[in-house]
Amino acid sequence: TASVLRRIIEFTQNGGEINIIVSATNVGAQSYWNAEATMLMHTKGLLIMTENASMLLTGKKALDFSGSVSGDTNIDIGGAEKIMAPNGQAQIRVSDLSDAFRVLFRHYRYTYISSDWDSPLPLKTEDSDERDISEYPYTDAMGQGFVRIGDIFDTEKNPDRKKPFDMRQLMSSVIDTDGGHLERWQSMHDSETSIVWECQIGGFPAGMIGIESRTLSRIGEVPSDGPESWNGGTLYPMSSKKTARALNAFSGSIPAVILANLSGFDGSPESLRKLQLEYGAEIGRAVVNFKGPLIFIVTARYHGGAYVVFSKKLNPSLTAAAVEGSFASVIGGAPAAAVVFPRKVLKETYADERIKEVSAELEKNSITRAEFADIFKKVYNEKQRELGHEFDRIHSVERARKVGSIDDIVSPEGLRPYIIGKLKSDQSISIE
Repeated sequence: TASVLRRIIEFTQNGGEINIIVSATNVGAQSYWNAEATMLMHTKGLLIMTENASMLLTGKKALDFSGSVSGDTNIDIGGAEKIMAPNGQAQIRVSDLSDAFRVLFRHYRYTYISSDWDSPLPLKTEDSDERDISEYPYTDAMGQGFVRIGDIFDTEKNPDRKKPFDMRQLMSSVIDTDGGHLERWQSMHDSETSIVWECQIGGFPAGMIGIESRTLSRIGEVPSDGPESWNGGTLYPMSSKKTARALNAFSGSIPAVILANLSGFDGSPESLRKLQLEYGAEIGRAVVNFKGPLIFIVTARYHGGAYVVFSKKLNPSLTAAAVEGSFASVIGGAPAAAVVFPRKVLKETYADERIKEVSAELEKNSITRAEFADIFKKVYNEKQRELGHEFDRIHSVERARKVGSIDDIVSPEGLRPYIIGKLKSDQSISIE
């Protein structure tokens, strides 16, 4: 048992991939072999579980005999639906063994590399490299007024790039329409703001990571010191862990394309208690260690810790670009005005003619202090918004490109051709 464990560890640490299908009950050493092969931060392989499968350290009968905590069945103790898929250790849950093999071969379709190749073989596609994603239809379930993907980037419909949108629909518009995709860790609880696909773009196999850009409801009990919902554009501990694992899985195998509307990491007490610092740091390490093309695209906003862990300084293979009209800065305009420049906001508020007038009226007892406070608050908020907008205007993607934080600014209609061009320039195998 120990010899097998050592071989698995050495093989995966050297970049080897082991894929596991669990279709019945695994106990003890086999469960640990599964863990060493697929669950650690550096591992690449899939762990697929069927609905009647379980991974256990001790079986139900032995637990009952010893007086330990058990469950009604082995599936209740270590099955995919309740335990292993929500915690992310089972990456994909399927109905039966046939479905498991279908998933595995779809994974091989995107990622398989022969000893004679440097990268996976390009795949055939009828989708045009020059296709304009802005004309791709968009289903607007949130009532934002978006009819097509291009509306997300429209300067009139979404001028501040703050409106929520469905990142999966944007991802679907970029990948080949006839290539499909395979989602990993889809059922992992509390990681919903990170989306991980294996797919093809312009016929080139790629891994795609999208940062969800809409608010999502939390599953289960919400701690008092944590967010009530998962905010779009934010990475939480489990979504950070998923992102780091995805980058490690794609490294040395397929290029990674990240579509990011990312304002940073959640800093609530709950997130810090649940290892946000550790998993955020794992993203930085994954970027530094990434082997192969790494394409980072800012789709709306790029702020906070994201500005560090996805920095071009971490890896010379990282190409950073932004869609026209995006914003890029260490802190967004609104929080900058509220937290960094409150004195400036206060100064401009007192200098406003309206405040001067009501201050004079207050001295004459023409208005009450409550009336003065209401007007002051209104003017203060107005000045705060103005300063926030000015901050965002200065800290544009044009400025980010000028100082070297990003390489290129891309139009919405040119996004897919841009990504494909970068993938082509890094491929040693041409599409025939």
